[in-house]
Amino acid sequence: MSENGSSLIPPSSTLAPPPPNISQYPPLTNWEPPTFTRAAQFRVGATLLLFLFAACSNLALLASVWCGRGRRLSSHLRPLMLSLASADLMMTFVVMPLDAVWNVTVQWYGGNALCKLLCFLKLFSMHASAFILVVISLDRQHAILHPLDALSAHRRNRCMLLLAWSLSLLLASPQLFIFRTIRVESADFIQCASHGSFGHQWQETFYNMFHFITLYVVPLLMMSFCYSRILLHINQQHLQNKGTGKHLRRCGTDIIPKARMKTLKMTVVIVLSFVVCWTPYYLLGIWYWFQPDMLQVTPEYIHHALFVFGNLNTCCDPVIYGFYTPSFRADLADCCR
Repeated sequence: MSENGSSLIPPSSTLAPPPPNISQYPPLTNWEPPTFTRAAQFRVGATLLLFLFAACSNLALLASVWCGRGRRLSSHLRPLMLSLASADLMMTFVVMPLDAVWNVTVQWYGGNALCKLLCFLKLFSMHASAFILVVISLDRQHAILHPLDALSAHRRNRCMLLLAWSLSLLLASPQLFIFRTIRVESADFIQCASHGSFGHQWQETFYNMFHFITLYVVPLLMMSFCYSRILLHINQQHLQNKGTGKHLRRCGTDIIPKARMKTLKMTVVIVLSFVVCWTPYYLLGIWYWFQPDMLQVTPEYIHHALFVFGNLNTCCDPVIYGFYTPSFRADLADCCR
């Protein structure tokens, strides 16, 4: 989600409201620059560990699907996993290093153009990661509910992936206009922030809430809808077969083939990891918006820890894929020899 740049502090909670003395267009007086606190040091250390693991695991996943044994994936599933690995790598190489370095330096040293570009790339990668999970959910729904329509799955998935990446690009583009470098002359301090980009507080609130909805609420609702339909369909098939004295899983003539069920389980776990990792962080941000005073009394380490926990999702995807995919484990074993 877009960093709340109205506060001239390094990135923390994306939904956290700005301190009262530097919101909208106020003069930046009686303001003290932030420091590299112990909580921020923990955040940087944890982020660097996640970066190393996420970079290695997602690059291995990308290589396996692109040129390793993962090439044997079905033609419609392979682009989905390539896109998921690519989105996770964007999170890994954009969001994590930016967050770590920014917390260490406290202020911004990258100039105005890099400020705009990196804030855009951050929101772009976060949207892409969420939207691709939606595409995967829609694909699994169609595969289970319409198993005889597999021939059109490849073209359909490519269209949905193009839409997901295009929407991510579109929704992140306002960052290029909202963020810029801000100089506090009295403190000789420069920050990449959105300070002054919103004429009224409600405009900034609307902007942040809009991205909360597009990043979390809409993907969560769509994924929940897809898997609810899948579970309902499986339950109906089970009841029908139970009534005729048959079992849902029959050797050779499965109503839901073993390979398809395995892929379904894998995608369900991937979606659950997204929900589990990011829900606490987003809920904390919403709480800050409706109870802004809590920002001043909540221990700093809490929102640092929840952001790190959210980034853990980037590490989970290749682990889950490897757990359900022997070919990926075999490729890793070959690399380690």
